[in-house]
Amino acid sequence: MSNRREFIVQFSLGSAALLATQAHAQGAMVADADPQAAALGYKADGTKTDKTKFPKYAAGQQCSSCALFQGKAGDKAGACPLFAGKQVAAAGWCSAYAKKA
Repeated sequence: MSNRREFIVQFSLGSAALLATQAHAQGAMVADADPQAAALGYKADGTKTDKTKFPKYAAGQQCSSCALFQGKAGDKAGACPLFAGKQVAAAGWCSAYAKKA
């Protein structure tokens, strides 16, 4: 009986740790200075995009209207497959922007 109880306790602790790790990873925001973000010209505030470096940027483009954005309408942030395990700001922008169909 002791082995079963020990197994259940260990399993519960392991499961809780795994869930906490996943929740933290999904909740982490991409920083503008992140190497991947910098390479793509990502800005959490898309209006601060350097238009001389990224002339593709147009006013009104933002992550929330990008085909890659995986958040729901109205979310302040959401996942993006370009930044695995991290979230981008809905008001952000990067050079991979592709308007939702």
